[in-house]
Amino acid sequence: MSPARTRLLAGVTLSAGALLLAGCSGSTGSSPASKDSINYALPANFTPNWILPIGTAAHLNTNNNSITAALWEPLIAYDGSTGKIGWNKAGSIATAADFAADNKSVKITLGDRHWSDGKPITSQDVRFWFDLIKANKKQWAGYTPGQAPDNWTSFKAGDDHHFTITFDKAYNPQWMLANELQSITPLPEHAWDKGGGATKTWTYLNNAAKNIGSYASDPLWKTISGPYSVKSFSTAGKVVLAANKKYDGGEKPGIPTVNLLPFTTAEAEKNALRSGSVDYGYIEATDLDQEESFTSRGYTVKPWSGWAITYMPYNFNNPSMGAVFKQLYARQAIQRSIDQTSIAKVVFNGTAVPGYGPIPTAQTSAFVSRTQKDNPYPFSTSAAKSLLTAHGWTEQGGVMTCTGPGGGAGQCGDGVAKGTKFQLQVLSQSGSAVTDNMMSAIQSSLAKTGIKFSIRTAPVNSVLAQTPQCTAGQSVCTWQLSFFGTAGSWYFPAFPTGDSLFQSQGGSNFGNYSDAGVDQLISTSTTSSSNQAIKDYSTALAKDLPVIWLPEPDYQISVLKNGLGGFAQDSLANFHPAQWKWTS
Repeated sequence: MSPARTRLLAGVTLSAGALLLAGCSGSTGSSPASKDSINYALPANFTPNWILPIGTAAHLNTNNNSITAALWEPLIAYDGSTGKIGWNKAGSIATAADFAADNKSVKITLGDRHWSDGKPITSQDVRFWFDLIKANKKQWAGYTPGQAPDNWTSFKAGDDHHFTITFDKAYNPQWMLANELQSITPLPEHAWDKGGGATKTWTYLNNAAKNIGSYASDPLWKTISGPYSVKSFSTAGKVVLAANKKYDGGEKPGIPTVNLLPFTTAEAEKNALRSGSVDYGYIEATDLDQEESFTSRGYTVKPWSGWAITYMPYNFNNPSMGAVFKQLYARQAIQRSIDQTSIAKVVFNGTAVPGYGPIPTAQTSAFVSRTQKDNPYPFSTSAAKSLLTAHGWTEQGGVMTCTGPGGGAGQCGDGVAKGTKFQLQVLSQSGSAVTDNMMSAIQSSLAKTGIKFSIRTAPVNSVLAQTPQCTAGQSVCTWQLSFFGTAGSWYFPAFPTGDSLFQSQGGSNFGNYSDAGVDQLISTSTTSSSNQAIKDYSTALAKDLPVIWLPEPDYQISVLKNGLGGFAQDSLANFHPAQWKWTS
């Protein structure tokens, strides 16, 4: 996720509340000459709305992850903050992870660390997280059946600074470290455990986290381990972090006050940049021809590349179009109707790369297959139309209509009723001209195939909330396609297995895609020391099209005030305020 982010988001995290902010009201104030603070612009309509360092499906906003990591440091910070993806031990609670010779267990060593109230951070605080996740795994956004915590068979504390997690079988240590152990966040048991068991505690913490207005005042959120604390947290999205004076970790905060500013539109954020009231912001790809107007104001423009994929999930359980989505030829027709090369060049001004499968391609890796690289479904609206007419569809009034129902050759497919019109609707991120332009381009090219494409927009948090995993009989299952925005791509952990995204019942498998062969490929990639399994997975999903693949843009085109430095932009799309420094 993600999601983000997990990340969507992240992640996802992705993952993820309605925005109440209007215009550029989030950008008030200017960067003080004392350099005791920094104003950081959040992506348009990406309003932080969660403080609990355990993600749920509705809160896969990458910014949530970055904020919580600044308050409660992860056990193992596995990120790209040093310039390459790896274990950032300075920002971690653990100092060592020693795998057994048979790769069936790992012994973790904790550093000599303390909570902000002076209590030591111990193995019991990790067990507290472990027990919460074990008892409430189906509510955890990071959960995929068969993986963590299912594959963690025991937790044994040796002493306050050592514990061992045993697995159900041997695993690839790199995958286990980068994709599973990195999800653990030690939690202050002495402050958060109110008794009554893990299920009751989970409910208590999640209910408290829903009260955004109390984040700065509720004593629950005062016991922290990270370099920052919450000074204020507005329901409109503005967050102010203050340096934690009791922090005893390796990433000492360089700037006392961090202001995270929300914006409803990218244009509002750019106006704030021009006024000088944002120190670390962004422009859209379409603004690169105006770069000089920002550099002349004392900024540096720096692209932020991400380890991510961008896509639109199908809702395979949608009661009206789910049966159509389940036909591979139909998904092929949709994919062949999208001119990714032109979108990357024109809409993104060359700051995106076409995406043909589940492995990120903006950066070189050993994981992507030749099939994915070569694009198995090149753009051709004529070929797309031929696919549909060969399967029982006839163009009527400019829209393809099923005139040959049934599951045989030359027919529309099982479950597709006669008279079904090939009409799609997407719920997409609002507030981004780039996203709007891409949707318009897709709408135009789909129309040439005879596919009607309608666009609805909403803030990202609302998109996530309105497009959940669902079954056909549920009222929330009316959505067909979802798009979280060009800043809402799925950012992977270091090892891009896609277990959350495309494995059956994966925690962020929004459209309920399911294929037994793909499930097996994902599982094999987590245990094999060879990259062949993940390349086979890359091939399979490039061909099977579980989602609509779209160009992967840079995470953002950053605009930084001159004198701000000392850090690398994390390719996993997290921001790390403790690393920011005013160097001049």
